[in-house]
Amino acid sequence: MPKTGFLYDERYLLHITSPGHPEIPDRLKAIYKGIKDAGLLPELKLIQARKADMHQIETMHQKYYIQRFKQMCGAGITQMDSPDNQICAETFEIALLAVGGILDVGRRVMEGEIDNAFCAVRPPGHHAERDRAMGFCYFANVAILAKYLQTQWSVNKVGIIDFDVHHGNGTQNLFNEDSSVFYYSIHEHPSFAFPGTGREFEKGVGTGEGTTRNYPVLPGQGDKEYLKVMQEDWVPAFEKFKPDIIIVSTGFDAHEDDDMSGINLTTQGFSQIMKLIVQMADRLCDGKLISVLEGGYALKRLPELAKNHVEILMHKD
Repeated sequence: MPKTGFLYDERYLLHITSPGHPEIPDRLKAIYKGIKDAGLLPELKLIQARKADMHQIETMHQKYYIQRFKQMCGAGITQMDSPDNQICAETFEIALLAVGGILDVGRRVMEGEIDNAFCAVRPPGHHAERDRAMGFCYFANVAILAKYLQTQWSVNKVGIIDFDVHHGNGTQNLFNEDSSVFYYSIHEHPSFAFPGTGREFEKGVGTGEGTTRNYPVLPGQGDKEYLKVMQEDWVPAFEKFKPDIIIVSTGFDAHEDDDMSGINLTTQGFSQIMKLIVQMADRLCDGKLISVLEGGYALKRLPELAKNHVEILMHKD
């Protein structure tokens, strides 16, 4: 059985959004409860967050943007770049802890301390652009991790799988011209869902052409459609790319009980998706896989979804 890490830190709860906002601390509480109540914690390598260094953030974000984010939080401003992006005095520091914790997980995987991990962090990251916040996201967590693995650990090829129901515009744009990072996103069709990007013709540009792949799904689709895409397109694409490590932008918001989308994945469907990803990682990159939380807002469903997710990483399924 693999050695599985679990990144969770109660300081992530200190990022406070306004009443009625979907991205709330209770999301992480529900995820932690599901994993704890299943008795999994003693079998996991528990990891607490550490703060990222500023130069690590600067690999993916403009210095001016980083300073603006810090100053806005310090000034008590409550939103950044859009009403969607709620911030508080602690948000900047918590965002640094999210990135830092994820990078520490990356180090542990590369050193062989753990084989894979689930990073239960907030704020999420896949919508964050180089110079602006977007879609509840401030720092590009997964993109920064990919760059860190390449620069600090000489990883040649990074595969990123994004099954959050919303397209990860930030991750895609940051690697649009980079042939060493393969970004694959399956998401609700941009005509019906935020952020309106992620169409099939978006395939990367210049030297990165062909290492971006989007599969938009129409509302009302569910397990059958997703699994068909995975088996016929997703898995073959990754087998062709041959990544040295796989990073997953894990969003649970395509669940049929989640109000944030019109996609109808079941709890079992999410498990089937993750099993295929784990099998692919075992086959292609010695099981090196890091799952990073993005969306997912159905609080009653998050405990079981997180429990199943971690059990599959642990090969308990």
